Amino acid sequence: MDREPLTDVMQGLKPLSRLDRPLEMIRQFTPNWFAATMGTGVLALAIPQFPTIGPSLTPVAEALWWFDIALFVLFAALYSARWIMFGHEAKRIFGHSVVSMFIGTIPMGLATIINGALVFGLPRFGSGVIPIAVSLWWLDVAMAVACGVVIPYLMFTRQKHTIDEMTAVWLLPVVAAEVAAASGALLAPHLATEPARFGMLVTSYALWAFSVPVAVCILAILILRMALHKLPHESMAASSWLALGPIGTGALGMLVMGADAPSIFTAQGMASIGMVAQGLGVIGGVLLWGFGLWWLLLASLITIRYFRAGVPFNLGWWGYTFPLGVYTLATLRLGVTLHLGVFSAIGATLIVALAAMWALVAAKTLEGGWKGNLFVSPCIASPN
Repeated sequence: MDREPLTDVMQGLKPLSRLDRPLEMIRQFTPNWFAATMGTGVLALAIPQFPTIGPSLTPVAEALWWFDIALFVLFAALYSARWIMFGHEAKRIFGHSVVSMFIGTIPMGLATIINGALVFGLPRFGSGVIPIAVSLWWLDVAMAVACGVVIPYLMFTRQKHTIDEMTAVWLLPVVAAEVAAASGALLAPHLATEPARFGMLVTSYALWAFSVPVAVCILAILILRMALHKLPHESMAASSWLALGPIGTGALGMLVMGADAPSIFTAQGMASIGMVAQGLGVIGGVLLWGFGLWWLLLASLITIRYFRAGVPFNLGWWGYTFPLGVYTLATLRLGVTLHLGVFSAIGATLIVALAAMWALVAAKTLEGGWKGNLFVSPCIASPN
């Protein structure tokens, strides 16, 4: 099916200066909004890990987690209402070469809530939150796997893509599985039985492999695309940070899966495998962290270039937050695992940068949402 090039679509959009009617907000609601739950959730998870003063900041982080839950519920209600009331338009997302990628933000946003249940919900409400977290995790896994297969299938069969119009948003559908993998590794030690822990850990390893190799393939193509066709359109400025997401999450996943592998595998009579998994987790985490450092520095230079030229705000700016957040979590985890203060110092710096970026993007989102000019669906502007 014929599609307009991304730049033509983005330039041709005329955001609403006001909502003509309340239902227009529902009609124009897109999954892009769930990126706000990703950024908010990852900041809530990072704050308590701030070196030395993290525990004293836990109440602030918990408040952010509750806010994250409220946002997710609100967005889920609005997006569900769109499908119920404007289903004939909502289904156009599957043919759109950009907006369809953001469906992956839904399971990733849910994963931050699940992780927060372990950090904040468990101390406050006790072990009763674990069954809820497990149920939500399996739902998250189902959505992540579906996104990782269905969206690429639509890319291959229905949508039109060109290398010069490619951006890092291609990563969003496939990265959701490795985010679920990291969540599963964190959740597994809290399960009641050894078989359940073993099953969840093995599933997490499979989810990691389901996602990371595909993401690396996309990153290789992305580097070639940027070398040949230079930077994407300014409306996609934040996409340069999205590549940090699978790298940081991949590193974090290796570290958290490896941390509990010895005890979980030993309980199944596979102690030697558990020790190997622990070692691979540390080495893999360090290697991916180094790769992420390269991309972090590159993305910073690209961002400086964009901001000097002037970049209009859009919901894509939330792409500055979650990738930086998961890389921050991986950095802090390395500091704890390796007992090296340099990682803790870098992690603290990244938390400050993450909080500052979150505050900026949240303020601009609140302003744009109040004015109504962020409720624009490209699927309607460019019908399939």
